[in-house]
Order: sequence, then structure tokens, then C-alpha cells
Amino acid sequence: MSHAHRLTDQVITSEAQLRALIGSPLAQTCAKITDRLNACTRTFIERSPFVCLATSDDGQHCDLSPRGDPPGFVRILDDRTLLVPERPGNRLADTLRNILLNPHIGLLFIVPGVTDTFRVNGRATLTTDAALLAPCAVEGKTPLLGILVDIDEAYTQCSKAFIRSQLWDPQRFVDPAVMPTGGQVLRAIQGEGFDAEQYDRERAERYRQRIGMY
Repeated sequence: MSHAHRLTDQVITSEAQLRALIGSPLAQTCAKITDRLNACTRTFIERSPFVCLATSDDGQHCDLSPRGDPPGFVRILDDRTLLVPERPGNRLADTLRNILLNPHIGLLFIVPGVTDTFRVNGRATLTTDAALLAPCAVEGKTPLLGILVDIDEAYTQCSKAFIRSQLWDPQRFVDPAVMPTGGQVLRAIQGEGFDAEQYDRERAERYRQRIGMY
């Protein structure tokens, strides 16, 4: 549902307006969308160490959350079912709470150095099935929870975004030193009394010791 914007009245409010502006997709583009994996598309999941999960609740609140692990961490149970292990996080559980209210989910699989990505849209279920989760163990730790995804749509996404962004070009990599740290971000929110340096030191030490990683 479209809505007005506080900064402009020049907004698109119907698909007819949208199509008049951007046109319709090519038949070949629509033909690549299927409801299951195949020998080629399975490769994207098997080699991906990073996936983004999009969910929403039963109202108007959306969430996009990253997941990362060794390549192939998302298990292919069959050509229409995936299992995403849930690792320890910040316990906000935005993705998990959304799934309890609305099972629809979108996944974007990214393979380092590869400009094509792979998209899956489907329906998610939270599971504690020990037999399903056992093969997801990393560093001897089995996840307590996993996200089962029944595939409704599966298709590759073209390379244009990665080509335009030059994401994989090492010459374009940003020096982390020029970016704000987690502590600095919190200080900007909480005020100058927040000890950003201590927060960053303690977080770095937890990461070094891999505390709460798995």
C-alpha cells in the first residue's frame, strides 16, 4: 500500500504508474523463477558463507538480518526445504519473533567473489529437532534452534548491483579505522558519559576468545 511522503508529493501509487515508468520484465527473467532447487542453484547455497534473511511481523514492521558461518552452513534437506541454524546473537530475536507471527521469509545468498546471488522466498518454521540440527554443529556446539524454509520461489539475481558497487574489488575496500566503532555508535546514542573505548576493548576480547560465537 502506497502512502504520501513528508518531503514530496511526487510518488508512485499504483503498479500501472510503476510499469509505465520501468516497463515489464522479460519473459526469460520470469522463466528462471522456480519452486525448487536444481543441480546448478544448489551450488550457490553449498558455497555461500553469508545469507540475509528478510521477515516481517503480522503488521507493518520488517526486518533484515545477516547470518554467517562456514560455507554451506545452510543445509539443503531436499530440493524444496532448507535448514538455517540459529547461532547465539543479541537476543533481540527480531527474525524469530517475526516468524512466529508471519511465516513468509526471503533469503539472499552471497558467495564471495561471485557477482550473481541467489534468492529464495518461502515459508519458515522454527524447529528444535535434535536430529535435524546435529549436522549443523560447529566447534562442537549444536544450535538449539533452526529455521526450516519451505521453498516457494528460487532464482538467481543478476550481477548488476555487484558490478555497479564494485563490491569485490580490493582496491575499493574501506579501512575499518575510518569507520565508527560499536562503542562510538553507542556513545552517540547514550551520550558522552558512555565509555566507548572500554566497550570496544571488551567486545574485541570476547571475539578473540570466541565467547558466545557458537
